[in-house]
Amino acid sequence: MPSPTPPDALSLRYGLNDLRRNAGVTAALSVVLVLTAALLTGGALAMERLTGSIDQLFDQARPPHFLQMHVGAYDPAALDAFAADHPQVRDWLVEEMVGFDSAALSWTRPGTGEGGSFAASVIDNLFVAQNEGFDLLLGPDGRAARPAPGEVFLPVAQQRTFGVRAGDVLTVQTLAGPRDLTVAGFVRDAQMASSLSSATRLLVTPEDLAALNAAGGGAPEIIVEYRLDDPAGAAALQAAYERTPDLPRNGQAITYDMIRLINTFSDGLVAIALMFVSLVLMVIALLNLRFVIRGTLEDEVRQIGVMKAIGLPNATIVGLHLARYRLMAAGSCLIGGALGIGAAQALSAAAAGSYAAAPITPATILIPLAALVAVYLITVGMCRGVLRGVRRVQVVDALVHGSLMDDRRTAATAARQARLARRGGLAHGRLGLAARLALRDLRADARQWALLPAVFGLAAIVMILPTTLLSTFTDPRFVTYLGAPDADLRADLAFSPTLDADRDRLVAAWASDPRVTDVRPYATVLFQARGAEGWEALRAEVGDYTGATVSFAEGRAPVPGEIALSHLNASKLGLATGDTLTLRRGDAETSVRISGTYSDVTSGGYTAKLPGEVTHDASAYVVYADAAGGADAEALAADLAAASPAASVIGMREYTRQTLAHITDAFARAAAVAVGFGLGVATLITVLFLKLRLARERRSLGVLSALGFSGRELAAQLRLKTLLTAGAGTALGVVLAATAGDALVGTLVSAAGLGVARFTLLPDVPLTYLAYPLGLLAAALIGAQLLGRGLRRADKSRWLA
Repeated sequence: MPSPTPPDALSLRYGLNDLRRNAGVTAALSVVLVLTAALLTGGALAMERLTGSIDQLFDQARPPHFLQMHVGAYDPAALDAFAADHPQVRDWLVEEMVGFDSAALSWTRPGTGEGGSFAASVIDNLFVAQNEGFDLLLGPDGRAARPAPGEVFLPVAQQRTFGVRAGDVLTVQTLAGPRDLTVAGFVRDAQMASSLSSATRLLVTPEDLAALNAAGGGAPEIIVEYRLDDPAGAAALQAAYERTPDLPRNGQAITYDMIRLINTFSDGLVAIALMFVSLVLMVIALLNLRFVIRGTLEDEVRQIGVMKAIGLPNATIVGLHLARYRLMAAGSCLIGGALGIGAAQALSAAAAGSYAAAPITPATILIPLAALVAVYLITVGMCRGVLRGVRRVQVVDALVHGSLMDDRRTAATAARQARLARRGGLAHGRLGLAARLALRDLRADARQWALLPAVFGLAAIVMILPTTLLSTFTDPRFVTYLGAPDADLRADLAFSPTLDADRDRLVAAWASDPRVTDVRPYATVLFQARGAEGWEALRAEVGDYTGATVSFAEGRAPVPGEIALSHLNASKLGLATGDTLTLRRGDAETSVRISGTYSDVTSGGYTAKLPGEVTHDASAYVVYADAAGGADAEALAADLAAASPAASVIGMREYTRQTLAHITDAFARAAAVAVGFGLGVATLITVLFLKLRLARERRSLGVLSALGFSGRELAAQLRLKTLLTAGAGTALGVVLAATAGDALVGTLVSAAGLGVARFTLLPDVPLTYLAYPLGLLAAALIGAQLLGRGLRRADKSRWLA
């Protein structure tokens, strides 16, 4: 006598047979689960790889825990004394730099005649020599790059932006004439790798640095850098630095945490976006699994009744049905995990090039494994929860009536459906009979059709939010988050011996140019502000803030006797709108009232706005203007730049694009993935849902066919019901994305610590509120058309069998 089949083997065989018997449904559900596992695994692993790349770069380059940029003269003895008075300082240095405007740099390729200019870049180009000890510029091997005389190492970002190669010749236009340097390679910079950084460093020998400085045309600058025993003490050291008189502080101050946040922000957004999409897809998958399982139980209710009648316990019956979903979830997780690892490698390739190759650690294995286990457990757990409905099945009801419900619940359901159906009569109405039938079916079976609105609503959210983030960061109005007015043109004048005269000439030239309107000069002035622990450095832009300038999160623009603070500065000083702040410049002190706060992600986020006019003794000037008559701002900026070589002139749209290049590139990739998956999943689920619905409605369709309804009319009913439910879900998703999504994303971005106090999404209305909803409706229509063809060709005589 053969031995009985073990329970596990029986469940496995039952599950495999079930998968083969329902291959179409299994394939559709598996695709959604595979995408869920792939995106969640890929996003989690990409974040781990990005963090590992930055950690590796920071370990190799050893960036400062606190740095202070400075333009102008300084007292080295004061720096020595400060370091001696603070034993937490492990090491410190002063990095000498010579900054050149991008218009002064160009490159050529020997032997080919190829070349180009850096003039389109708004980034300051700072020539430096290699540091010793820390803040190293690294070559591809992770070691400090060492140029030979006459050579230069460019940052990786310039290699990607301008297509420069090793062996090309970089030409620097100095006052003494052009100076050529051979590109020896490319370096990774832990301090200035992000596009949010206002400058980038180019590595030369100390001798070449001295020669560039002596040749003129560049602006000498320094960075005072400190490494601490405990990086957590950077904020305290910064506060002490700003309280100490005679220290160089004519520039922005940055801490280790800010450097890390800026480096992580752009690429990290892609990983977060992918994980968000994966979570929404998981919800879609779970909704569909619930629908499929309930339908399967209805189809197999008599088999369940037989199993109960022969004495099989509920746990065994649940286990037999659960085996199918265990196998499907396990297979989907394995395939999705493999795809996710490949996607993570593609996403992290750019990070490895910009930062460093991340080492393989236990987290590299555990994080994606945990993501896959989570997908599997959540999926199986939900399936188990739905299958517990088997316990409520009565043997008599299952075998005699073929129903999962007892007599009382069956009667209540029938009464509810009849009541809903009576509300929409068939005898009268402006719509045709087929349309009225479709609407009545939707009312009577609203719960059965609820899946489609849910799926399409979630798909709309998945598609709209990443795209809206992209449109927000590329919208010209986003410049107000950079602490700048919504203008067409921007000119920057950096510190130089002729700075004040250059400012006067540029303002006069623009004011007399009929192509330019609304010229607004602003001066960057260094003040000291009285904080809780003493005097602190405060960089303020002094100018005219009447009219539409900066967008204020709280309060309003300052008038004489007032000041507006950036969000981070207000938090740092512990001040709010209406409070009073004491300022000091030189020996003069004055008290001003806080008129409001605004968002700013530039200069580390620590800025201020003062009304007035400063025409001399400023550390820098920036001039904004509009193009008259709607002229091309970029073309006008090029003409004005040629006429004002002392200034860096650029269109504000291009300035915003370059400043946020890493972020917008990241969002563009995430938005493309989200749109593709949203449309694909919506189409797939529509086909799956309609296939199952038609299988269960065969008898009612057979009755309609016997009454004289043609296959074309039945297909039209199907299309109408599909479009109505999909349209309702899409509309709900659009509304949720525009309301709750706006609040959610705004909260997350504001909490990132970049200096954004109030973040409002700026959607591309034609795309997100017209094209995407129409795309989803088209997906629903495609699914209905595919299934409708089967209705027209089907042998209707078998529907009543």
